[in-house]
Order: sequence, then structure tokens, then C-alpha cells
Amino acid sequence: MTATLTAQLDDLLAGLRATISSRTDDGRITRLVADQLRKHLPGPDVLTPAQREGDPEHYRSHRLHAEADGSFSVVALVWLPGQATRIHDHISWCVFGVIQGVEHEELFDEQLNPLGENDNYPGDVSGFAPPGDIHRVRNVGNTTAISLHV
Repeated sequence: MTATLTAQLDDLLAGLRATISSRTDDGRITRLVADQLRKHLPGPDVLTPAQREGDPEHYRSHRLHAEADGSFSVVALVWLPGQATRIHDHISWCVFGVIQGVEHEELFDEQLNPLGENDNYPGDVSGFAPPGDIHRVRNVGNTTAISLHV
């Protein structure tokens, strides 16, 4: 990543370090990290033009930062229209913010029964901590969608 792109993340990374160092419970960390991402959510130009291009086979993932102590990372996901994840859960808290396009999230219970759906638009930030984090995400728009995940 170029120095210019890294500079766009500096405030976010500083806020994340301060928040995550509090070592509180996962639910509280999720809320605090979401607050930091809302406050410092960059635009799509945090990625290079090449990184903003989709892959016709599957969504793309770009690691923008990995904290040296392993406490968090920041990843950008780039989705072409119609691309989706499998139904999955997480082993840790996760916070995401949409910076371009529309991402549709479907939520499931432990038996994979549907619980609800939500559309996330640019500027929307959300997060979750296990249990209760089983979901599938897809790009329901007509353009490339991009989101940041912490």
C-alpha cells in the first residue's frame, strides 16, 4: 500500500488501537470499534484503482492493515453485482462499513433458519460478536460494492 493510502487510515488505526487496548468484552469492543469506523470511514479512494476492480469469479479481499500484535486487521472487500459469501459465522467480533454500493445481509439462527435481512449503504456501519453472528452477505446493486472490515 502506498504512503498516501496508509495516511488515509492513520486516524482510524489510532482510534482502533486505543479502543481495542481496553480489553473489554466482545460486545462492548464491537460497539466501540463501530464508533471509530463511523468516525473515520474513508471513501473508496482508500484503495488503488486496481484494488477497486472486481473479479468476475468471486469477491476480492485486500488486507489494508494487520496490527503487529494480532489484535485486529483492516480488510477491504470488493464485490461485483450478484456476488455473495456463503452462510458463515465468525470466531471473533467483526465490524464493517460500506464505502461504495449496496450490501445485503441475511441473518440466520444456529439451525440456519432466517432471522432477518438488512441492506447496508455507503456510510452504514454495523458489527457483531459471537454468538448470533451467522450471516450471508451479497452485492444487490448494479455497481461494484466495497466495504471495510475490522
